[in-house]
Amino acid sequence: MMKLNFSELNKQTKKSFGDQRAVIKRVMQGKTVLCPECGQPLRLVPPETSDKPGIACVKGCTAIELDFS
Repeated sequence: MMKLNFSELNKQTKKSFGDQRAVIKRVMQGKTVLCPECGQPLRLVPPETSDKPGIACVKGCTAIELDFS
């Protein structure tokens, strides 16, 4: 039986989470953060204006959904 090694997957997941957290923090501080795909600025999408609140670019290639409750 083969033993599974999740250490590399865990490292990638941890890095991804940390990167998203840093992006969220910078956008919430009012700093300009560009989408890595299209280069458009990321913006805060409040729950009053969308059914999917969070942080996104205009084109939608970057979309981080946030729970505002």
